[in-house]
Amino acid sequence: MIIILLLFAFFCAFFLVLGFTAVDSEHRPKLVLATEAEATKKKKSFLTYIRKFAMVNKPLCVGPLRQRIAKDLAMSRINITPEEFLMVKEIIAVLVLFITFPVIKSDMIFFWLCIGLTIGYLAPELFIKGKIKQVKAIIVKELPDAIDLLGLCVNAGLDFMLSLKWVVEKSTASVMIDELNTVLQEINVGKTRRDAIKDLADRYDLPDLSTFSRTLIQADKMGTSVTEALNVLAEDMRLARFRRGEQLALKAPMKMLAPLLIFIFPVVGILVAGPIILDFMQNNPFQGLAG
Repeated sequence: MIIILLLFAFFCAFFLVLGFTAVDSEHRPKLVLATEAEATKKKKSFLTYIRKFAMVNKPLCVGPLRQRIAKDLAMSRINITPEEFLMVKEIIAVLVLFITFPVIKSDMIFFWLCIGLTIGYLAPELFIKGKIKQVKAIIVKELPDAIDLLGLCVNAGLDFMLSLKWVVEKSTASVMIDELNTVLQEINVGKTRRDAIKDLADRYDLPDLSTFSRTLIQADKMGTSVTEALNVLAEDMRLARFRRGEQLALKAPMKMLAPLLIFIFPVVGILVAGPIILDFMQNNPFQGLAG
């Protein structure tokens, strides 16, 4: 009975706030391909209903909380709004409470509510953190190749902007190429090259991107050759990638130690000691001494 009253109160409050909230969400305009536009039309009806319900979280998602969620969603490359992200948390919490309700006793209701709300809050956060870590790893892996291509184009006689445009247009789609495309579009709409490159480094807080941004900004301020700066930076990035490979190779024996102790040593022990133990159990030499 208490659970029914709590659910009734929750839905009453939910629809009350929904009634006083605007249903139109704000989305940044962007260019899409024809195939993407067709796929968006098919999904539009379903996403529209989700966004209408998600706008009930708009009074909750303000200030630093909204900025933090928006930054995490941008880094993880998930195209939803902070309100929709909070709605996902609420849906997961309700599902966890609904699934675990049959096994909950009456004296464990408070503990049950705390566990459901905790899982609903932490599960999307952990998923976002995992996606951010994956995207950062891809950027660190692809950055040296992108710098090499930029250096080759600049050495061939192109300026930095034409080199950036050529790399974006001719390269296959990837995380790093998409970020360079974002930088190119921001420069084309009026942002200075320094600010666009600085914003790229600030979005991900990666040491390699910070080095890339700082080198280009310093070359632009001092008036030095971008060609020389890119050549030195490409060489440093290749050395850094080589050192990271050596570091991973040195960590491999330590990572193999746990599976070795858990899975291999017991099997070896069974194969070696098993026949000896069976022979000892069948032909115990101490039985004659005991008799």
